Amino acid sequence: MRSKLVSSGFRLLLLAFLCFIIFLGDRVGVTFTYPHQGLYDNVYVRMAKSVLLLLIVIELLRVWYYGIIKNPTPPRLLTPITAFLVPTVLVLVLLEIGFMFIGQSHEGNIPLASTIWFERYWKPMTADNYRDEPKQDTTGKRKILVVGDSFTAGHGLKSVDDRYGNVLAQKLGPSYTVYNLGISGSDTRDEYARLTKFAVKPDVLVLQYFPNDIERVAADFGLKPAAFRPYSDLPHPLVSLFMRSYLFNYLYWQFPHGNFAPFDEYARKAYFTPSIINTHLQDLNQFITYGQQRHIPLYLVVFPFSHNLEKTASYTKPIVALFRQNKVPVLEVGSIIGDMPPADRVVGRNDGHASVEVNRRVGEALFQLIKNTK
Repeated sequence: MRSKLVSSGFRLLLLAFLCFIIFLGDRVGVTFTYPHQGLYDNVYVRMAKSVLLLLIVIELLRVWYYGIIKNPTPPRLLTPITAFLVPTVLVLVLLEIGFMFIGQSHEGNIPLASTIWFERYWKPMTADNYRDEPKQDTTGKRKILVVGDSFTAGHGLKSVDDRYGNVLAQKLGPSYTVYNLGISGSDTRDEYARLTKFAVKPDVLVLQYFPNDIERVAADFGLKPAAFRPYSDLPHPLVSLFMRSYLFNYLYWQFPHGNFAPFDEYARKAYFTPSIINTHLQDLNQFITYGQQRHIPLYLVVFPFSHNLEKTASYTKPIVALFRQNKVPVLEVGSIIGDMPPADRVVGRNDGHASVEVNRRVGEALFQLIKNTK
C-alpha cells in the first residue's frame, strides 16, 4: 500500500510540473505559438489542460483510496476532512473542464469564454485577415466594399450570413460582389488606410460609423476615455485565479464590471470640442473625396449606442451633416430600431453589438437606399 502511495506521489510531482508549464508557463517565459494566438484560444491547448487535470484527479483519488479508505488505521482527523474535500475538488475540476469548452461573446476579447467563441465562430477568413469568404469569379460583377469596424465584421454573430453586409449581398443578387472590410477595433483613420491598400477597387463604397471612431483623434488632443481595468475589483490574491480559471472567469463576467457613464462623458467632450470634431471631420472627408474623385457612389451607415439612441444622434449630428451636405446618402440605424426593446438590439447581455434582427433591418434598409439612388 505504501508503494502505491509513493508511486502516486511521484506521478503527482511530474503532473504538477507539466501543469505549471501549461497553465503558468508565461511566468517563466514559456509560451505556445499557434495560428491566431491571442485572438483564438486553441482547442488543443484546452484539451491538454483537461487531460492534465483529469490525470491529477485520478492520482488524488488513488491516494485517497489507499491512504484513507483501504488504510486499516486512517488518520482520524483526515477522514472527515477528505470526505468533504474529495467530492468538492472532483466537482470543481469537472466544472473547470466543462467551462473550457463553453463560448460566449463579449464586448472585447478579454474573457476566456470570448476567446472560445472567436475560435468557434470567427470564420471564414481571407488571406487579408478579414472575416469573409474569399471571392472567386467576380468577372463582370459590380463590386461593393463595406468598410467598418466590429459591427461590420459581425462581432457576436455566429454566422456571417447574418451580417448586414451579407444581407445586402443576398438582396442585390448575383450581379454584385460584396467585400466585407470589417476589423474589430478599427477607427476612421485605420479604415481609410485599409480602403486605399485593398487590392480591389469598388464600384460602390459603404462606410460604417460608430461613435468610438473619434477616439484616435481625441487622443491626439490629450483626451482619452477612462481606462477599464478588468479584475481590479477583486482582492489581489484572487486576481490570478479569476484570470486563468475558465470556471471562475466565466462567473466573473456574468456580472457587470465598470461603468458606462465615464465613457458617455468622454464622448460628449470629444464630439463637442471644436478642435477634435473638426479634425475628425477632415479624416471622414477623405472618404467623400475618395468617392468624388473616382465617381464612386458612397453610402454612410451610422450605428448607435444601443442603450441610448437619442444621445448617439446628438453626438453624430455633425458627421451626418457633413455627408449629407456632400450628397452622400446616410442610414442612421437608430431611426429604424427605435421600436425594438433595448435587449433585442444587441447580441447578448454581455455584448452590445448589433443583433441578428438589427443587422437584417440594416441590410434591407441599405439595399433600398442603394436601389433608390441608382
